[in-house]
Amino acid sequence: MNPVDIAEPLRSRWSPSVFDARHELTAAEITRLLEAAQWAPSSGNRQPWRFVVAPRGSAQHAAFVPHLSRGNSGWVPRASVVLLSVVMLGQDGVELSDVLIPTHDVGQAAAHLTLQARAMGLHAHQFGGFDHDGAAEALGIPDTARLLAGIAVGVRGNPAEVSERDAERDHRERQRRPLAETAYGAWGEAWPGLTPSGPTVADRG
Repeated sequence: MNPVDIAEPLRSRWSPSVFDARHELTAAEITRLLEAAQWAPSSGNRQPWRFVVAPRGSAQHAAFVPHLSRGNSGWVPRASVVLLSVVMLGQDGVELSDVLIPTHDVGQAAAHLTLQARAMGLHAHQFGGFDHDGAAEALGIPDTARLLAGIAVGVRGNPAEVSERDAERDHRERQRRPLAETAYGAWGEAWPGLTPSGPTVADRG
């Protein structure tokens, strides 16, 4: 549980690495996750996000998993579904000159999806450790789009069923940088109105 006074489901959100490899999500549940992303804020209503949906056991899942990094290859495949975020680089045949805002919007859509997961009693763990070019080719993502990250979603599993390394991930200390090093008034100087409601170290979930 996060130690500060923020609303649910933000307070209980965290990113476990031990998923139940037997748990399955229904199509309706996955749709609810995607609907949360669908209604994220979007500059100019461009909605530049796309998601490749890869439930465990699907063809998309089988195509993606071989491209995971060694560090992610043990825990990611156990999740009930992997959702791969993609940013569109152009619209109506016109390439974007700057993808910063569209990429920012994809991040917002991903954040909405992860919070919806928590509201549904699920956990989501975002990750970037995979061969992006290889995965994009395997999944048929065109040159007009860029594969950004993955979101593994499911329920917590039994640590005894995974490697010691993967089980240890769920017991690492969760810590955040102090707000004084994040929120500035004058650049580089802490905003003087900060009144933190809790410490920067959380319990282990």
